[in-house]
Amino acid sequence: MGCFAFKSSGKGRSKSQRPAGAKTPPPSRSPPASDSSGGGGSGQRSKASSAAASTPTRSIQELSDERGAQRLRVFDLEELRSATNGFSRALKVGEGGFGSVYRAFFRSAGGGRVVLAVKRLNQRSLQGHKQWLAEVQFLGVLEHPNLVKLIGYCAVDSEAGKNRLLVYEFMPNKSLDDHLFNRAHPPLSWRLRLQIMIGAARGLDYLHEGVPEVQVIYRDFKASNILLDADFKPKLSDFGLAREGPTEGKTHVSTAVVGTHGYAAPDYIETGHLTAKSDVWSFGVVLYEILTGRRSLERSRPAEEQKLLAWVRQHPPESAGFRAIMDPRLGGRYPLAAARDVARLADRCLGKNPKERPAMRDVVDELERVLQMEPPPPPHADKKGGDGNGRTPPSAKR
Repeated sequence: MGCFAFKSSGKGRSKSQRPAGAKTPPPSRSPPASDSSGGGGSGQRSKASSAAASTPTRSIQELSDERGAQRLRVFDLEELRSATNGFSRALKVGEGGFGSVYRAFFRSAGGGRVVLAVKRLNQRSLQGHKQWLAEVQFLGVLEHPNLVKLIGYCAVDSEAGKNRLLVYEFMPNKSLDDHLFNRAHPPLSWRLRLQIMIGAARGLDYLHEGVPEVQVIYRDFKASNILLDADFKPKLSDFGLAREGPTEGKTHVSTAVVGTHGYAAPDYIETGHLTAKSDVWSFGVVLYEILTGRRSLERSRPAEEQKLLAWVRQHPPESAGFRAIMDPRLGGRYPLAAARDVARLADRCLGKNPKERPAMRDVVDELERVLQMEPPPPPHADKKGGDGNGRTPPSAKR
């Protein structure tokens, strides 16, 4: 969603604060979306991308300080209160450690209605302000078709406490997590699963190698942070845990271990050494989630199946029993050879040695290749391509 020209009375604007060192995306260095995965093809990536991450020259805070507030709007608290009908429960679309997310309705300059998402900080959250500031800083500098767009923010201090809010483009199809694991949603097709992961991989590739001045490590890649727009194009969200990558001459960033259990790389957990390959490991976990339709950790399953990665290792890609791991909701409608290749790619991403894990640009290339593999015929199809009753099945919408 692009920026909109909003009507504003300007009342109360002086109450809002601009956070120190928090602003402004540069012009997009990535190509516009050219297919259903929501980003440019691998052949269109910046020629300078491979060098971008190796020699970062500026910090995110320096970039946001320098570029000011050219893109992010400072919202008035009362305007956000009105847009969410007083932060009504009826408009709440999500809730997490940060706080709550609401659907919000604004009037555009042309008199139309614009729907955005408002994330409101839980005032009792000790880490909330730090993560809020990180979102403003990172999403005020970064811009890519596969990153959620931050429209603006609100920061108001009062006797009642600190009010910290973020305003994003609204993503009507929720998250990949919802569609993989919530049976209220119809199953995602094989093709759409790959397209979503290609878009997500492009987002990570941009963070790791697409910003000339700095490398960014996402640090919280998981299905619930992959949001889906009206066309199911994926966008990475929630940059509260993002960190700048190592500066020139260093191999890693030493940091406290944070993230989500089941998605953090074991080498990062053991040493606190954070690199872009930590994100690659997390990507491998989600690849297995789209294959199996299972979360990385499910306590409700038998003991030997609770940990996804331990379970899938019992059925490696080359084995005769590989089909046993595939999501039954796919109904067998996937190319087996392609599924095996995705599992092999996931295993590379999950390599014990971080240096042996692929770069995200190579992951994009491999997934694009797999996407071109021919799908199998529909179940029970006759030789003429019908459904066994003389009817030709309709084309899959996704």
